[in-house]
Amino acid sequence: MTQKYDVAVFGSGMAGMCAALQAARAGSRVLLVERNPMPGGTTTSGGIAFPGLFYAWKKQIISGIGWELAREAAELSGEPLPHFAEQIGMQDHPRYQVRFQPLVFAMLCDEKLAEAGVECCYHTLVARTRREAERCWHVELTMIDGAHEVEAKILVDATGDGNLAALCNCRMNRASAVQPATLSCRASGYDPAALDQEELAQAAAAAVRDGRLRWTDLSWNACGYSGQFLEQHGNNSNHIAAMEPHTAAGRSRLEIEGRMALLRAYRFFRARKGLEKIRFDFGAFETGVRESGTVDAEKNVSIDEYVSGTLFPDAVGYAFYPVDLHESTPKGVEPRVLREGTLPSVPLRALIPKGSNDLLVAGRCIGSDRLANSALRVQATAGMTGQAAGAAAHLAAQEDIAPGALSFATLTALLRESGAIVPEQPQL
Repeated sequence: MTQKYDVAVFGSGMAGMCAALQAARAGSRVLLVERNPMPGGTTTSGGIAFPGLFYAWKKQIISGIGWELAREAAELSGEPLPHFAEQIGMQDHPRYQVRFQPLVFAMLCDEKLAEAGVECCYHTLVARTRREAERCWHVELTMIDGAHEVEAKILVDATGDGNLAALCNCRMNRASAVQPATLSCRASGYDPAALDQEELAQAAAAAVRDGRLRWTDLSWNACGYSGQFLEQHGNNSNHIAAMEPHTAAGRSRLEIEGRMALLRAYRFFRARKGLEKIRFDFGAFETGVRESGTVDAEKNVSIDEYVSGTLFPDAVGYAFYPVDLHESTPKGVEPRVLREGTLPSVPLRALIPKGSNDLLVAGRCIGSDRLANSALRVQATAGMTGQAAGAAAHLAAQEDIAPGALSFATLTALLRESGAIVPEQPQL
């Protein structure tokens, strides 16, 4: 491994991918560190290969590297793009998700990283960090073959959990109760139209009473049978209670409980008529976490600012998704759609931890309150914040200044040159 880097990115989900590619394509020497064996994060390891919304109100509002990855992955997977010109409103947002195969996305990511000259280090965790001086971070990495230390001018936390920022002594906002997670699979071997839904509902109720099943094993609904699991063939269709998923102990409990939930569902279905041959052709190897905490940033986006479409003076991109707070309640989730024409934005300050030095965050852990974060957490928006963080990290490393001291005009010029859509400020 090279010992010194301009930018080190931690986490290779959509945010980390876009950060690493943006910084490397601009000319920085970049290290990408990932604890899993492949890139893609929730898109690949969690099997959620439909990364949010790139269009709003029939107009593209997120482009750049994230769109490049999603569009090319869809093409390689043989999946047509949605008819964005027919987009009616936010209620129909699942119809306008770009879809592709998770493994195809991972392979494409590896190719893009290699072309850009990003040095990747999978199967690797961060043990500790120390800041020697301005633009001089030392990071101790724990690998499967031992410890290794690297030096970087600027760090980007794209872990989703904010664990790197926490190691760098940034204040994290962590809720006492977080949103339930989901362990996705791909179920086949049955015809949904041929199933007796009334019999399934009665059998499920009996299994729940006997303790052999939980309602949330089969859907997001915590109080009855909805048919969600079978209709969606297991994709993104259960709720797993999560406690402290940013810790190894909490994540271990979550992974075990996720697999136990699938096992309970599998045993229940196999005993039902028409489902005797059900099988799981694919199982995500990681439970998808929706929430584990956010960094206390220079600016924390509030729910009022999100739903009103506040245009921040340092907005680096748009965001677009319903307020989507999942809960362990009978309703499970009640998405709150935005008023027609509303277009939220994300400020650069939400990517800068309060009081930090030479550190940026991107993706799910950016500065925001819980309700705003429930909409900002999706992959399309994460990719946008990742590209902005990558651009800021590159410029800060090259100009030898802190990211917060950058010329905003210079930053936005690089983003636009790289294909990103940056909000235009009104002329005064």
